[in-house]
Amino acid sequence: MRQEIIDRLNTICGNKNVFYKSEDVERYLYDETEEQVRPEACADCVVVRPTRYEHVSEIMKIANELRFPVIPRGGGTGACGAVIPTMPSVIVSMESFNKIIEVDRTGMMVTAQTGVTLYDLNEYLDKNVHELYFPCHPGDEGAQLGGLAVENAGGVRAVKHGIMRNYVKGLKVCLPSGKIVQLGGKIIKNNMGYDLMHLLVGSEGTLCIILEVTFKLYPRLENTGAMVVSFPSAREAVNCVAATQISGIIPLAVEYMDREIAVKTAISINGIWPLHDEGVVDIIYMLEAKTEDELYETAEQIDNISSKNGALHCVIAENKKDQKNILDVRSAMYEIFKPVFVDSLDTAVPVCHVNDLLEDIDRIAAKYGTTSPRVGHVADGNFHNFILRDSEGNVPIWADDMRREIYEAALRYGGTVTAEHGTGKTRKAYMNLQYSEEVLALMKGIKKVFDPNGILNPGVILD
Repeated sequence: MRQEIIDRLNTICGNKNVFYKSEDVERYLYDETEEQVRPEACADCVVVRPTRYEHVSEIMKIANELRFPVIPRGGGTGACGAVIPTMPSVIVSMESFNKIIEVDRTGMMVTAQTGVTLYDLNEYLDKNVHELYFPCHPGDEGAQLGGLAVENAGGVRAVKHGIMRNYVKGLKVCLPSGKIVQLGGKIIKNNMGYDLMHLLVGSEGTLCIILEVTFKLYPRLENTGAMVVSFPSAREAVNCVAATQISGIIPLAVEYMDREIAVKTAISINGIWPLHDEGVVDIIYMLEAKTEDELYETAEQIDNISSKNGALHCVIAENKKDQKNILDVRSAMYEIFKPVFVDSLDTAVPVCHVNDLLEDIDRIAAKYGTTSPRVGHVADGNFHNFILRDSEGNVPIWADDMRREIYEAALRYGGTVTAEHGTGKTRKAYMNLQYSEEVLALMKGIKKVFDPNGILNPGVILD
């Protein structure tokens, strides 16, 4: 990295907030992207930790002047390589912006700085604003709020409350030019001009650096529960989930797990999976209600619907310990299986085509002499299925062919290559499968308008 750049950053943020020694930079080079698919990081980087919004603005101004790439970094919990530098870059860590600015109880909104973690927000609301909560939970509570917005995070609770785009009401951002602007706010309706705020949601750090977020909160329902229902096949499990929703029941979350994955994960974390008998697919329902009676009534309705739709067994977790056990297994699955897979895909299709996609995945896997274990947010059509390593622990030569065929299958049904992980650097090679040249040209034009010098997170989403 050029000494001139380091000197200018020292002038803006102070020597104690600028890091260029390899041992200091190393932990900022990668995110949670699978090792077998992530790009190799360029270590010739500088990390800067601004402590004032004006610092971010000045960094962007000198980046335009000196033409160096800037990579905004949150908690590093992403799974598409969006914050992995592949060329000498200045990594702007937002960790110092960690204040919760305001909770508006009347409007049920919270405004916080970008570096506040999901864990810290939940802790604050639990202790100080108990009647409200933030339902979105993409899986890792170390994620920072600005990162959640800029990645348009999803997670298990999207079926009831939507993805991050549904929560974001306002953003304060620094544009690539260094200008700081406010988009949206605590207002519920706003039809003035183009909706630039929602353009920035999901832009993966290519169009702006988020400084503050305003999120929608929801009333906290004190009574929560979990239940697991087993099925003899994926088709019956998926059809039962649809029947449950058609009946008017919208659970907090509905999760699909192959039985093999559930049992192996439970054993690995010294937990207990409540179902071990017949059945190949388990559906987890997470419920919330105003009263205990309402909670049990909903669980009974789901049990009855399940019985009529091919269910084999139903287990209701009646206490917090049993609920936690079920949710711990679901949460631990990814880390337990990470050593045995090459890639965890993130496709989604319209819910009416979920069975079609799952059958295609099985057919494609069989073609390559393998299997593709899966879990999924079944009620919103989003599945994570694995491309496994070979018997010697290596990446199979056919791995990308299999990946591409699964993407093409999802797209045939009006689906998407990535539903919640993002495009980043790992999925951008498949953009032309999903979008026409005309659409890609529009995206490139938008990037050019926001960032004419191409300094903000280059190589992410678009080349």
